[in-house]
Amino acid sequence: MSSDSVSAELSRSDFGRAEWGLAFLVLFAWSTSWIALHWQLGEVAPEISIVWRFVVAGLFMVGWCLVTGERLRGFSARDHLIFAVLGATLFSTNFALFYHAGLSLVSGMLSVVFALAAPGNVIMQSVVMRRPVAWTVALGSMIGVLGVATLFAPEFLAHGIGHGTGLVLAALGTLVFCTGNFVSTRVQARGIPLASATAWGMIYGAAGLALTSWLRGIPFDIEWTPAYLGSLVYLALISSVIAFMSYLSLLRRIGPARAGYLTVLFPVFALMISALLEGYQWTAWSFAGIAAVAIGNVLVLWRKS
Repeated sequence: MSSDSVSAELSRSDFGRAEWGLAFLVLFAWSTSWIALHWQLGEVAPEISIVWRFVVAGLFMVGWCLVTGERLRGFSARDHLIFAVLGATLFSTNFALFYHAGLSLVSGMLSVVFALAAPGNVIMQSVVMRRPVAWTVALGSMIGVLGVATLFAPEFLAHGIGHGTGLVLAALGTLVFCTGNFVSTRVQARGIPLASATAWGMIYGAAGLALTSWLRGIPFDIEWTPAYLGSLVYLALISSVIAFMSYLSLLRRIGPARAGYLTVLFPVFALMISALLEGYQWTAWSFAGIAAVAIGNVLVLWRKS
């Protein structure tokens, strides 16, 4: 696939049945990941849990490529450099930054900062790709972020937002994630199969994080309990393989600006799941936030005839 064909594909930005299906898979996988992440916290350092997660996910993707016939060899040194950047931005560094940000930030603030990926993608698409973004997408993204902030307003009022260091780390994690979105569009512009790029990206991401963890003297522990191992498999296969394959495919179909709006919807669905499993109590703040997110969603997906 040429660069021009990818640009044409991104500019089309239609939202049909396939796109809705991919969006649902991403939202389900990422909205439920917080449950599994909770079971990962404990004896094992966050960086090492992320390493195990993408080792499992990467091996699964390699196996998938071997079974389906997707090539894993024959890529140039430049391709492997792009794979390494993809691994650093989507499959390692962004997660590590958010894990450490969570040590000093309340969970609501983490969701709000990550939701900034929506306008972040809009800005990057406009500047880096030199393509104008519809005003409805830009406005809808900002309204959606304000809606997420409204959802967690009670948490902010009760506990504050946390420390400045956590905010910086979370903001860096979001910036790294947005960068990974555009690295992915670069990969697809080179005609590289998505499964092959994802497999190599996960391998490089796990290897890079393992190397930095070893240099920092972090022990490579693992918790041999059903909760830890079960959550590890869920995060690797559902929240990584299925979610990222669906999300990166959606990037190609509707573009980074619109796909980025999923980061706004993620905390909304997570709260809905929390209401079912943990007894989360809906308030006026909750309904006001959801209303703002819904308005933002309409603007982001709205297309002129």
